[in-house]
Amino acid sequence: MALKNPVMTASGTFGYGTEFADFVDPAALGGIIVKGTTLEPREGNNYPRMVETASGMLNCVGLQNKGVHYFCEHIYPEIEHFDTNIVVNVSGSAPEDYAKCAACLAGLPRIPAIELNISCPNVKNGGMAFGVTPEGAASVVRAVRAAWPRTLIVKLSPNVTDIAEIARAAEAEGADALSLINTLMGMAIDVEKRRPLLSIGTGGLSGPAVKPVALRMVWQVARAVSVPVIGLGGISNATDALEFLIAGASAVQIGTANFLDPQVSVKVVEGINRWLDEHGCTGVEEIVGTLQA
Repeated sequence: MALKNPVMTASGTFGYGTEFADFVDPAALGGIIVKGTTLEPREGNNYPRMVETASGMLNCVGLQNKGVHYFCEHIYPEIEHFDTNIVVNVSGSAPEDYAKCAACLAGLPRIPAIELNISCPNVKNGGMAFGVTPEGAASVVRAVRAAWPRTLIVKLSPNVTDIAEIARAAEAEGADALSLINTLMGMAIDVEKRRPLLSIGTGGLSGPAVKPVALRMVWQVARAVSVPVIGLGGISNATDALEFLIAGASAVQIGTANFLDPQVSVKVVEGINRWLDEHGCTGVEEIVGTLQA
């Protein structure tokens, strides 16, 4: 999958692109990752399911969506004209669910890639997320690789002890690229009610608070695998994005910052271009992985 520039928008923070069309021309971006899509419709978790935190936010939305068949029939016709890469984030509760979802999407010619969310709970293994063990990650990638003929991106969970080990397992089963990080598990508490602020107690932490962790993990994974790495986690401006590129990411995704400034993705593209010009670089590939450490 070729990108016109290294900036994409992260799943769950940019809708299907249509919601941001009044603010951002999708053609100005390297790609958009649409919100998480599952085989069957999902209602998501009860409210409240989002809460602001210091330098970030927690969410437990729970992959609310109308299912892959609705996406193919109703949403895809509204976005297939976008002059950018449209990547679908795929989730599931079992490897076969992921594979069936991917197979449905394979019939859509304007979807050059899918991104596997392996932070989902494995219902056959007591709810443990697929992405926290090499075996779990491999089982999903293996199943989807057999059903999906185009670019396969695997989104890694940071809630692990050795993310490089998980990355190598995904690569070995056929991942074409890896994106990281997904959200870190966190919690917020109402001290007056002595209850969690989120309906299910915990949620995924995103935003600037997670950037140092994300940057470290991207650096580790980029050195551990040979496939391209896509960095995300707390990117709010061009300098943040450049850090990820220098650490080894070939592209980046912008997530939580979209909620603060709907035009942030385009501003990051412009900022990267200015920096490259100022430093005499003819292309972003000249700085990828150039960290001296």
